[in-house]
Amino acid sequence: MINFLYRFDPRFVLLVVAAIAATVAATGLRYTARRSIVDATIVVDLTGSMNARDAGVAGKPVSRIEAVRAAVRDLAQSLPCRSRLGLGIFTERRSFLLFEPADICANFDAFDGAISDLDWRMAWEGDSYIAKGLYSAIDVAASAKSDLIFFSDGHEAPPIPASGIPDFEGVPGKVNGLIVGVGGSGKSPIPKFDDDGRETGVISAADVPHDNRHGLPGKSVESAAGWHPRNAPFGAQAVAGEEHLTSVRSEHLRTLASKTGLSYLELNAGRNLRDAVLRSGTLRMADVPENAAPWFAIAALASLLAAYGISVSALRRASQKLSTLVR
Repeated sequence: MINFLYRFDPRFVLLVVAAIAATVAATGLRYTARRSIVDATIVVDLTGSMNARDAGVAGKPVSRIEAVRAAVRDLAQSLPCRSRLGLGIFTERRSFLLFEPADICANFDAFDGAISDLDWRMAWEGDSYIAKGLYSAIDVAASAKSDLIFFSDGHEAPPIPASGIPDFEGVPGKVNGLIVGVGGSGKSPIPKFDDDGRETGVISAADVPHDNRHGLPGKSVESAAGWHPRNAPFGAQAVAGEEHLTSVRSEHLRTLASKTGLSYLELNAGRNLRDAVLRSGTLRMADVPENAAPWFAIAALASLLAAYGISVSALRRASQKLSTLVR
């Protein structure tokens, strides 16, 4: 066969190879391969601080919710087919399932549409009890028999009480998955909206509580101005703070990850979200259809470029010979 091909001009052989490869690519040839796939429920924090514009997409500053939308869309496109993703949202203290995990390749358009529609206006309350929302999200993922991917900035509003983070009553590690911290490390203002959803400025220090007066007061509160054990157990003056500014609360989210047996990743850390999801999830093996067409398309293009290179080289040599004869 090799000797037979030697009888032809190499450019002809390369063009034949290019034509065959292009034809195969056009047919959309597919094959199956064993791949690690994952079933996960994505829950997105839609509370007010997620509107802060300290995240980046394609080099442009965007809100944290927009950054999550872009990250989830990229994740869905990068996971192997037959992986299943569901979607839920969190606000106040409860996570709510929008739809159960479904094959991401077969249902990508519907999934992408749902991601595009994620908006802070879907929130039904203004408070943000992150720990309780995460515990609720774990229950949601468990009911869907899936892993959990929980996107949040970790900003509790009102702040964590003196009694500390609420206890996790579930079994740590029973649901696998990932907490993804969203937002910058520096403090950023939180956009403020009116009742019609129009942005009117930023939240000021007077707009939000800077301490949590639910439950029992801490021991240190006894030194607060105007403290009285019965009439003013938290002190008589409002606490000044910076709860009107927001940043990703990495330490808090890491603590929650440790309590629940989940992994933690910061979205802005430059690490691969897909790899983190596969590494932290419960993987199962499946025969996944793969598209061979791109490889044949590359082969066709390479053959055409090689044929072109040979032609250019031949023309250059012919030109040099002609110049020699003329002289």
